[in-house]
Amino acid sequence: MSKTENYSTPFSLADSIQIQADAVVSKTIINKPTGTVTLFGFDEGQSLSEHTAPYDALAILIDGDAEISISGEWFHVIAGQSLLLPANKPHALKAATPYKMLLIMIKE
Repeated sequence: MSKTENYSTPFSLADSIQIQADAVVSKTIINKPTGTVTLFGFDEGQSLSEHTAPYDALAILIDGDAEISISGEWFHVIAGQSLLLPANKPHALKAATPYKMLLIMIKE
């Protein structure tokens, strides 16, 4: 690759998003027709209600603890762990503690 091509520099996922009081925040890292990579920050007690997505997604906990349900079954996920969210299966997320998560969604 030449120097004129698009390069990135190393960065910390955990430092790329901040937890905000009483909020869920997100930051898109990659947004392509074939999928997205998004950082999320959940304050303690914050949640996303049950919903479905037409694509598989991989939730990777960077910091903190989350409760994630898939088709009504709840999983306790801690920093360093990941959970596959299958396409078309209802899922929900709750912050057991403030947490940061990377969500990778594959559309093809």
